Amino acid sequence: MLQIAHIQAHKEEVIAALQKRHFSRATELVEKAISIDNERRTTQSSLNELQAGANEVAKSIGALMQQGKKEEANQAKEKAAQNKQSIKDLEDKLKELENDLTNCLYEIPNTPYKDVVAGKSSEDNQTIEEWGTIPTLADDAVPHWELIKKYDIIDFELGNKITGAGFPVYKGKGARLQRALINYFLDEAIAAGYKEVQPPILINEASGYGTGQLPDKEGQMYEATADNLFLIPTAEVPITNLYRDEIVKESDFPIKMTGHTPCFRREAGSWGADVRGLNRLHQFDKVELVVIEHPEKSYQRLENMLSHVKGLLEALELPYRVLRLCGGDMGFTSAMTYDLEVYSAAQGRWLEVSSVSNFETFQSNRLKLRFEDKDKKKHLAHTLNGSALALPRIVATLLENNQTAEGIKIPKVLQDYCRFEKID
Repeated sequence: MLQIAHIQAHKEEVIAALQKRHFSRATELVEKAISIDNERRTTQSSLNELQAGANEVAKSIGALMQQGKKEEANQAKEKAAQNKQSIKDLEDKLKELENDLTNCLYEIPNTPYKDVVAGKSSEDNQTIEEWGTIPTLADDAVPHWELIKKYDIIDFELGNKITGAGFPVYKGKGARLQRALINYFLDEAIAAGYKEVQPPILINEASGYGTGQLPDKEGQMYEATADNLFLIPTAEVPITNLYRDEIVKESDFPIKMTGHTPCFRREAGSWGADVRGLNRLHQFDKVELVVIEHPEKSYQRLENMLSHVKGLLEALELPYRVLRLCGGDMGFTSAMTYDLEVYSAAQGRWLEVSSVSNFETFQSNRLKLRFEDKDKKKHLAHTLNGSALALPRIVATLLENNQTAEGIKIPKVLQDYCRFEKID
């Protein structure tokens, strides 16, 4: 969440930045947050004065008793009792105001970085670059949902039988391709200096609030209601929360982590052609990159993470394009996001396979994730994350773009991982 001190000092700048998102409640919520904070400050000041006065009264009681001034001492005791109740009332009011302020700040999205353009939807995103040649397929080429049936490598009907729609079963070479991609992505991340972690795939509420999934996206997460836990929508959540309530050293930067997890998303309200086959699932595998970085170096780190993902797509020989999202298409917590899309030749369209984002201090303020500089001063760190990569649409595009009359060719970089050269 945004820092209230920053909002107080830069109110008009914050409102203008939020308007890049076409966030209709920008002025309303910023003014509300400032009003609550002003009342909180006044209440805190009154409480401090009352507590100081109460301490003086308490000290005077003993002195009055020693001087034999019993009546005055009793009056002081009565005043102390009144002060005690008044202090409790102010403490209760202060706690309520702090909760109100936090809840108000939870409703305000991150302010976009200066390079982010204003825009309402994905149509306003900026294409930064394109790479590769879109393959020309044979006239009888088919989309991946037909290929997986032909080669019996992924079974949606079995998944529906076991769980429900959107939970496929990977079989034979389909399962081995999944495992190959996961191992390849992890190995490349480790070679780039990321430390592999294997986090839990269930999170508590504190973790959800820490990275911004709560209270914004609870409708998209599966919940284990008996234990008040949530299945993770992405490994970003548990991996970033490893550093919740932590103070790191400036010399620790960059803190680079990677992990593979299954991801679970209800995808409520999704329908249409873009959800067919592997295009949109309720459970899927993903390798994630998470970085905790010094604020002065976070945008350089964002470019570095983007280059890493581009390198993976080039090694897989998948044509891609890089988009910088406009204000209206960015996630709630992001200050700047790059989306990477691969071209699915049989479907004839671009499919998003990765988002790489800088959250600046938005998550770390919630997480209370700080670093200590050389002068022993504490500052909020910057957090970043990126998909490297999400598997379903990568698999879909690999199958479609590499289909031949003899079978589906496996990219050279994966052949040692798969231990086969084609699916036939």
